[in-house]
Amino acid sequence: MFWIEFAVLLTMILIGSQMKGIGLGVMGMVGLFIFLFVFKMKPTDPPLDVMLIIMAIVTTAATLQASGGLDYLVRLAEKIIRSNPSNITFIAPFTVYFLCLFAGTAHIVYSLLPIIAEVSAKKRIRPERPLSISVIASHLALTGSPMSAATAALVVVLAYPGALADIMMICIPACIIGLLIGCFSVFRYGVELSEDPIFIEKMKDPEFAKSMEAGEEGEEKLLKPGAKTSVMIFTVAIILIIVAGAFPGLVPSFEPGARTLAVGANGSLSMVTIISVITLTASAAMMLITKTSTADVTKASLFTSMASAVVSIFGVVWMSSTFMNSNNDLIQKALGGIVSDYPWTFAIAVFIMGVLMFSQAATTKTMMPLGIALGLPPSALMAIFPAVNSDFVLPGYPTLLAAINFDRTGSTRIGKYVVNHSFNLPGIVAIGVAIAVGFLLGSFLL
Repeated sequence: MFWIEFAVLLTMILIGSQMKGIGLGVMGMVGLFIFLFVFKMKPTDPPLDVMLIIMAIVTTAATLQASGGLDYLVRLAEKIIRSNPSNITFIAPFTVYFLCLFAGTAHIVYSLLPIIAEVSAKKRIRPERPLSISVIASHLALTGSPMSAATAALVVVLAYPGALADIMMICIPACIIGLLIGCFSVFRYGVELSEDPIFIEKMKDPEFAKSMEAGEEGEEKLLKPGAKTSVMIFTVAIILIIVAGAFPGLVPSFEPGARTLAVGANGSLSMVTIISVITLTASAAMMLITKTSTADVTKASLFTSMASAVVSIFGVVWMSSTFMNSNNDLIQKALGGIVSDYPWTFAIAVFIMGVLMFSQAATTKTMMPLGIALGLPPSALMAIFPAVNSDFVLPGYPTLLAAINFDRTGSTRIGKYVVNHSFNLPGIVAIGVAIAVGFLLGSFLL
């Protein structure tokens, strides 16, 4: 029976991932319907905590976008990337990493990908190199960012005071080191651009050849008056969340009692409450001080993407957690021994689930409670956390497709066998190194 139920789970995830958008969510509900009415499984609670966090964080990021703050950050990043084009394979991914770490979303990379592609091409550096590792950098930044839904989800799962600070202390340096090794892995990847047959063929077009001449820069976009102010407010919100997570004694507490979504059993405020209140208060401050209208916020691309993320989390996580809970004893019996002896093997299971789910937050919410049930300590789960970024393996994620489309030289591509594309080498190297370094850091920091 287990394998039939598992086949249903995988089928719903695969169909949903192919549908894109809210496909994972609606197909997750189809799977849950089958689990409830055919297999008579008892449903778990829906993932309201992660859904609320996504709504709060993305609304704040969308306010930053609507008030011009993201444009200001992108302008700063563009100046850094253009400042040393010869080393763009290293400069671009680290610029992307820290920008996405600050903003808490990988989608900001869309604004930088065409800049990376053009600067590298005009310098005759194979664009595939900086583009591929920059996309991976945008994903790695989410596992450690205090403003990302994935990190917030892990904080909720771990549920102990100071968890956010510990995650950042392990994951940020681990991912930075992983990213550095990932840069080296693509430093000489592929033939030089001047020897690439596709690029040589394209250069026969006079217009294309002219566009590849160095010295051209895009027209600087006029910033909104409140752009810098909104970035300052957003920065304060990040600092407050980090302080609240690192020093729980500074946060109001109440009488112990039954655990709720807002308050823990010991009477302390939950991270769902802390993150939601701080981020949405910051959003209100940005709107009031910079005079950004609510209509502009709801029209922002980040805000419209929130609905898709929430529906996807709602369906696929609820289905997956119901399956996991129903088969908990069997899964623990099958994996308990090997995971207990070799904790790193759980990273393989997390990596595979991340490939299927196309969502770091959904993978975190689905797999990390299983890790706790298997007896893994928090330090091991933090080390394994970067494995949720495996959504690059199947080249359907929007950031990968955008990088391919922005590379006019044709060097960034999907191979004949689909999985042999430009992003697998840097992705596997960076994540593998990050996990290894995470276990090393956890062994003497926690």
